[in-house]
Amino acid sequence: MKGDLSKIRVFRTNFVMVLLIISFSLNAQGQLPHNYIAYHTDEPMKIDGKATEESWSNVSWTDDFIDIEGIKTPTYRTRMKMMWDDVFFYFYAELEEPHIWADITTRDAVVFYNNDFEFFIDPDGDTHNYYEFEMNALNTIWDLFLSKPYRDHGVVLNNWDYKGIKTAVHIDGTLNDPRDTDERWTVEIAIPWKSINETYDDQIIAPRGKTWRVNFSRVNWDFELIEGKYQRKKDKLGKYLPEHNWVWSPQGVINMHEPEHWGFVKFSEKKVGEKDVFQYDPDVEIKMKLYKIYRKMRANYSAGNRWNKSLIPDSIQVRGEKIPLKAETHLLGYSLTLKSPFTGKIWYILQDGKSGILSK
Repeated sequence: MKGDLSKIRVFRTNFVMVLLIISFSLNAQGQLPHNYIAYHTDEPMKIDGKATEESWSNVSWTDDFIDIEGIKTPTYRTRMKMMWDDVFFYFYAELEEPHIWADITTRDAVVFYNNDFEFFIDPDGDTHNYYEFEMNALNTIWDLFLSKPYRDHGVVLNNWDYKGIKTAVHIDGTLNDPRDTDERWTVEIAIPWKSINETYDDQIIAPRGKTWRVNFSRVNWDFELIEGKYQRKKDKLGKYLPEHNWVWSPQGVINMHEPEHWGFVKFSEKKVGEKDVFQYDPDVEIKMKLYKIYRKMRANYSAGNRWNKSLIPDSIQVRGEKIPLKAETHLLGYSLTLKSPFTGKIWYILQDGKSGILSK
C-alpha cells in the first residue's frame, strides 16, 4: 500500500539473557517490531498457491495481521509463512475473504485499487533502497524499487521487476461471483536472490544467518455491486470510501512507507523442523529513538520551516542509560551521531532518514 503516489506512490551469557528478557517484555507490549525466523528448506518447491509441500507444514505462521495503526482488529484473518533456500525467498499467505474479486490484469498497474497482498523488503535496514510488491486475486503483480521513502523524495522505479519471480494464487471459492460466499484466497511467491543483486553493491546470493527488515500488508476495500460486478464502494458524494489496511508488524500510522517500523526476518541456517531463537540487536531501541527524532524534524521541515536544531535533544534515554547525542546542522540538513553503551557502535542518521553504523 502507498499512502498516496505519495498515496500512489554476543556478549557474555548473563548480558544476553538480560537482553532477551528485556526484548521479550518490550515486544509483548508492542514496542518493538514483530520478528520471524525463516528456516532453510532443501525440498523442491512447486509454486501453485497451495503450500502442499511438507516444508510448509513444518514452519510456523506469523502472528495474525493487525490494523496498520495497531489499534483495531481486522474484519478478516490474514497470516503467512516464510522459508528460504539458496535460490529463492518463499512466502505463503492466507487471506480469509467471503467475497473474492479482482479486475486489474495489467502488470505494474496500481494493484491496490483491488483487494491485494503486499510485501516490502529493506535488506540493510537503512530505510533506503527497498522493494515493494503487490498482487491481487488474479495474480496480477506490481513490483517496484524505491531509492527512498516518498517523504524523502527519492526515485521510484515503477518499471523495475523481480526477474525470475514466481507467483501463484489459489481460491477457495469463486472469483468475481457475488452469488456465493467464498472462504479465502492464498498466495505463494518465490523471489530469486539474484534479482535483488541488481540493486545492491554486495552480492546477495542468500542472506544466510542475516536479519532483514520486512513487512507485509493487505489492502481490503468495502464494495458495492453495480450491474452484478464488484466495485469499490463510494459515499454519497461519489468519493471512494477509504481502504482497510491490515499488516504484519504495525506501522503506527497509515503509511507503509516508514521502513523503520517494519518487522525483522532472520534467515536461519537451521533447517525446516529444527529450532532457532530470535534475538533483537542490542541497539534496536537506540535506532528507534533516532527515527523518532528524525520524524519530528521531518514534520517540521515539511511544514515549510528550516531544519531546527532546537528540536534535537542533547541525549536520549534507553534502558536506563543516558546516551549523549551529537548533532551537526548545515544549510541542506543535519546529522545525528551517538555511541552505543551496549555495543560500542557509533550510529548515525541523516536528514533524509538514512541510518547506519560509522564504526565500532
